[in-house]
Amino acid sequence: MFDKDRFIHDCMNAVAEGQGAIRELVAEAVSDSAAVMSALGEPQHAGLTPIYRSPDLTIINFVWAPCMSLMPHNHQMFSVVGIYSGREDNVFWKRTGATIEAAGAKSLGVGDIATLGRDIIHSVLNPIQKMTCAIHVYGGDFFNPADPRSAWDHETLIEQPWDVDRVKSLFQEAEARFNATRKPD
Repeated sequence: MFDKDRFIHDCMNAVAEGQGAIRELVAEAVSDSAAVMSALGEPQHAGLTPIYRSPDLTIINFVWAPCMSLMPHNHQMFSVVGIYSGREDNVFWKRTGATIEAAGAKSLGVGDIATLGRDIIHSVLNPIQKMTCAIHVYGGDFFNPADPRSAWDHETLIEQPWDVDRVKSLFQEAEARFNATRKPD
């Protein structure tokens, strides 16, 4: 049974051991997706909800709007992603001079885990017609990283500074777009 406070405590103790220890905790948590959903609640809106934040650890409950896409970006810290509802498609990118080019992809479903190294650049897509929910654990302060983060424009693939407030608004815009296409009940 997933216990949010216990998960936070376990992650706080494991972060010094590194990404592998965090991966085990996230894998265990999302192995019981119903328990995670029960503890964190049914998603009402798309967005990123901090569960815990410190200089060396951030835990976020991500809720991706249906058919939402997030531009390529880096984290400047390790990350572990665990899906507990829906699907998340990741495209991995590599630098090529002034831009980036696709270098691989991974699709995650319920119970799947992805580990992203400090220097990974990825974009994310929720390819389905319902909210996708995931626990993301970062080896640092996601909202105020020690090293500046970058994002890349979807169309031009030109690097620009990461803007977390802009990303938060993208979640709201994606949800609004989806809701505008839904037929009334």
